[in-house]
Amino acid sequence: MPNAAPAPTVSDRSFYVFTAVVSAAALAFLSYILLIRRGGAVEGVDLRFLPAVNASLNALAASFLAAGWVAIRRGARRAHQYLMVSAFASSGLFLVCYLAYHYVHGDTRYAGGGVMKAVYLAILASHVLLSLFVVPGALVSFYFAWRKSFSRHKKVTRWLAPIWLYVSVTGVVIFFMLRGSLPASP
Repeated sequence: MPNAAPAPTVSDRSFYVFTAVVSAAALAFLSYILLIRRGGAVEGVDLRFLPAVNASLNALAASFLAAGWVAIRRGARRAHQYLMVSAFASSGLFLVCYLAYHYVHGDTRYAGGGVMKAVYLAILASHVLLSLFVVPGALVSFYFAWRKSFSRHKKVTRWLAPIWLYVSVTGVVIFFMLRGSLPASP
């Protein structure tokens, strides 16, 4: 019997281009909202409830990430898949709500001062910088899992998991630090 032809290899290039375009578009839209538009009243729209929702979505994503890590360490692959898709959905919904809030209301400034403001800004800076890696990293991780390229999936998630968890947890911390710095409402 003649040698069977090897299975054709599929190029990952188009996926990487897609990931780069999606990531750049999200970053460009976020930059537009925060740096150029700077929010502004949209008549009849009040989304001041969304920061609490966003903190809850971040906490939920962190919980799903931690549970997903435990599941895969125990060999529960199916549970891991569901938990990671849930973490991605929570973070995705967070991103949509975050963009909507800042589109309508603009940026929220830390009202305190002194050492706590320095701590807040350090946490915020690390949170923002590391959050840039979550969307492309998560997309690449899901892609490798979908392609059943688990060795590549594992290489990505070794650095993505702690970054994503840190970003989710610090999102909650930032929410409470901001709320704690604001004067009490009458």
